Amino acid sequence: MNIHTILFDLDGTLIDTNELIISSFMHTFEQYGRELSRREAIEFIGPPLRDTFHQVDPDQVEAMVETYREHNLYHHDNYVTAFPNVVETIDQLQKKNFKLGIVTTKMNRTVEMGLKVTGLSNYFETIITLDDVVHAKPHPEPVLKAMQELEASADSTLMVGDNHHDIDAGKNAGVQTAGVAWSLKGKEKLSEYKPTYMLDDMRDLLKILGV
Repeated sequence: MNIHTILFDLDGTLIDTNELIISSFMHTFEQYGRELSRREAIEFIGPPLRDTFHQVDPDQVEAMVETYREHNLYHHDNYVTAFPNVVETIDQLQKKNFKLGIVTTKMNRTVEMGLKVTGLSNYFETIITLDDVVHAKPHPEPVLKAMQELEASADSTLMVGDNHHDIDAGKNAGVQTAGVAWSLKGKEKLSEYKPTYMLDDMRDLLKILGV
């Protein structure tokens, strides 16, 4: 195992934004006179917002995105926390000189808010958001862009995420992948996409990397 660079998805992988996202989707649907169950909201987690709302109502995409973001930003700091053992693990990886990056389908502003409220702001040498790419995950562009900025090669890079978009983006970019068992969609569901590794706890990463 010769990994020097680790790229992380943010929401659902490093930080727990699940309840915030679910409540933001449910609020948005309610505002537009639609019913949305919690289970249905969970299925929407992962892809860019515009893609999701385009499936729901192509004529209301921008308005729904705006409603979602307002709710999400207003309630952000009350909901968002780091998952167990994330901060300690990232800290150890940085001390061991691994190159660390984030690859997310979020916008810059909410990424910064999430990192700040969880104490993760100073660990990542590159952060690739939806604002930085033409094609979002599962397209390889965000992963390739992060590798380029970190001067990393595919054979020494690992992409870690909670969603099939993360695993597929990693595979499409030719890197190794790790799924996280705390994915809201479930470990079994994520296993179907055949990540190279499955982490039951973020500290498992240290064992895999021999730290």
